[in-house]
Amino acid sequence: MTIRLDRRKFLMGSTALAAAAGIGIGPAMSQETRMRLLFWGGQARADRTYGVTDLYTSANPGVTFDGEFLAFTDYWPKLATQTAGGNSPDVIQMDYRYIVEYANRNAIAPLDEFVGNELNLDDFDADQLEGGKVGGKLYGISLGANSVALMVNQTAFDEAGMDIPNRDYSYADLPALAEEWNSKNKRPGMKFWSDYSGGEPGLDNWLRQRGKPLYTADGQLGFEAQDITDWFQMWADLRAAGVLVSPEDQALDATDAIENTMITLAKAPVTYANSNQLIAFQAVNPDTLTMINYPRAEPGSGGGHYRKPSMFFSLGAGSQHLAEGAKFIDFFIRDPEAGKILGVERGIPCSKAQREAIAPTLDPQSRIALDFVSNLGDLLGPLPPSPPAAAGEVGVAFKTKSQEVAFGQQSPQDAGPAFVQQATEILSRAAS
Repeated sequence: MTIRLDRRKFLMGSTALAAAAGIGIGPAMSQETRMRLLFWGGQARADRTYGVTDLYTSANPGVTFDGEFLAFTDYWPKLATQTAGGNSPDVIQMDYRYIVEYANRNAIAPLDEFVGNELNLDDFDADQLEGGKVGGKLYGISLGANSVALMVNQTAFDEAGMDIPNRDYSYADLPALAEEWNSKNKRPGMKFWSDYSGGEPGLDNWLRQRGKPLYTADGQLGFEAQDITDWFQMWADLRAAGVLVSPEDQALDATDAIENTMITLAKAPVTYANSNQLIAFQAVNPDTLTMINYPRAEPGSGGGHYRKPSMFFSLGAGSQHLAEGAKFIDFFIRDPEAGKILGVERGIPCSKAQREAIAPTLDPQSRIALDFVSNLGDLLGPLPPSPPAAAGEVGVAFKTKSQEVAFGQQSPQDAGPAFVQQATEILSRAAS
């Protein structure tokens, strides 16, 4: 007999296997191709993902999925533990930050042998295809193109009678805008701006506008201590000018979960995020949201944004179902009906055919995301090289150092050189 579990009400995994065993599945189950799928995200992403797995299994009898999703910060420790224990999932959601590390550790499988067979990438965006390569081999298939963006509470701005900043605003404009906000805001306790001094994507965007990369192509820091000192000082000045939420409030956003961001907690009408997250943010916010670009580093600067692979699907190197996994990824990124279920929640589809199929079906906010990524103009620069393997550890150190500055434990002048020294040591240790 065939057992079907409602994926929208049940997180699959070991629990699902135990449940299946408990009701006595016969020999037919052993003939099935059963794959594990692990991804990060919230319930809205899970509903869309499981909608596609249901569509795939309906068209491919004998294939089943055990799926599980977690918050971003919980996801990586679990994946690392499973990988180290030789129990990695078959299909793995992978991030641009970590793909080099997992590829170099042989934890994910190269996909080149499947291209032209199980994987049809003929109409796939070239820049997104390149983003999934490590050492010339293809290790990840981009699930959508996105860009950094700010989530903005349109309703709160309307209540205050204020215009949302246009695409030409800069960090230098924030104090004056905050002063206007503080005089017009109708929501007590809501400050003007989230404190993103510890947000590596924000630093990356700001450095690029200065003509410097976060990391060089050979995996070294692309900036100097003075750059980080300037960055921390800029945020210290914004803090002193009453622009930002308090350090105590910002610390509530420790898990990077949408539910804990300053916009969702009603601490600020603006939160740093990515363009593909508008749908998920709106799902947990009662007010109408929209999005705008990150501030310019200074008036007239540009080029800080880029079309980044929002995330990839990779295959676990130890999977017994690599060909079937590649076939599923192909379905996920190219099938028109799958595209209609997914929309742009993971970013703008990289397959031209899938983009054309979903365009007429998009809701207003999905259209905002599509238009945003398509119309970055002078804000758009080239895709940077993949971060080095230790980038995740560097990012944690950066966030910690920013909090030390925010809470007054260290000055920007001391924190800048200290962070660069720490980051350099991390990178050197990882390379040895």
